[in-house]
Amino acid sequence: MKLFDRYPAVVFVAPLAAYLAVGSFEPTPATPGGQAVGLSIDYAFYPWIYALKLALTIGCIAWVWPRWRDFASRCSLLGPAVGAIGAIVWIGLCELNLEQRFLVPLLSSVKLDGLIAAGARPGFNPWDHWPDQPFAAAAFFAVRLAGLALVVPLIEEFFYRGLVMRFPVAQQWWTVPEGQSNRAGIALSILLPLAMHPGELAAAAAWFSLIAWLYLYSRRVWDCVAAHAVTNLLLGLYVLATGHWRLL
Repeated sequence: MKLFDRYPAVVFVAPLAAYLAVGSFEPTPATPGGQAVGLSIDYAFYPWIYALKLALTIGCIAWVWPRWRDFASRCSLLGPAVGAIGAIVWIGLCELNLEQRFLVPLLSSVKLDGLIAAGARPGFNPWDHWPDQPFAAAAFFAVRLAGLALVVPLIEEFFYRGLVMRFPVAQQWWTVPEGQSNRAGIALSILLPLAMHPGELAAAAAWFSLIAWLYLYSRRVWDCVAAHAVTNLLLGLYVLATGHWRLL
């Protein structure tokens, strides 16, 4: 496609941009959605916003898929193994709640504690909201888990490994072979996720450092996708088992 030839970054940016754009309208228990544009979307509408976000993102993935297929499609067992380790790291650090315990008191003294609060997740428990409709609750959780374990790993890993880790390497970054990066690319692939996970800084720093190592070691984007998918799947199952919905 000529658009992709002229603007190669679109291949990696479009799906994630669609996901984040619609996600900015998602309400949380404490904050109605869409306030930035003058809306006040009630928390009860979260499932519909999430479904729209997923549908548009999948549409973007289908649009750029022919270019994603240019990457080696092989995946080793190392990816899922790293993902399982990553799940332990992510869940453990999130449960320690280091940001609320240490950063929020520090930032509140300079009135910047809202930066951490901005990372609050919707934490939507479908069984609480549809207590008389267990099938609907289970169906939405299945959709939520599919988005978490299938869609998010694709859009984030192709963005970070396909674009971010290659962009600083050469002017024609799209020609940089898969699995190659430099210090700037590695740093960006860790720092950018911190901006997207302000409420989980410790977990994000550790987890994305691990995946950056995996990319450089295995030299395959799909190993990173597999690792991300396993981590997110285990996270979703952990939340279901423990009821710690604030992690989703």
